[in-house]
Amino acid sequence: MTASAWAAGLDFLAAALHIAIIAGGPGWYRFFGAGERMAQQAEQGHPGPALITAGIALALAGFALYTLSLDGCCEALPWRREVVWAITGVYALRAVAVLGLAPWIATMRTPFMLGSSLVCGLYALVHFWALRATA
Repeated sequence: MTASAWAAGLDFLAAALHIAIIAGGPGWYRFFGAGERMAQQAEQGHPGPALITAGIALALAGFALYTLSLDGCCEALPWRREVVWAITGVYALRAVAVLGLAPWIATMRTPFMLGSSLVCGLYALVHFWALRATA
């Protein structure tokens, strides 16, 4: 399996997890750190939490397609390498920003924020690997 396939697989996994959160309902929003407001809105049947979470899942699936395009799949996608560099930057920024702010901002020190930042850092490294492997 190629580095691009690994990176895209991680993106697809994250997208699927976001869809599972929608299906799992308020308890899943709470468990995965979406916040009490999102969980309460989901309990009340508001469409906002599901729409936001579905939008994130759609973006992550788009990340996966762009990352797969590094191997020649989906060749019609414009600016493949540039977009995957941006995706890598988004993951890296998410990891570094939270970890960098954690000493000063209490909400950045929750187990969810710290754990998800480490996951984002791993995603950034795997996407960087995919970019290097397809250079």
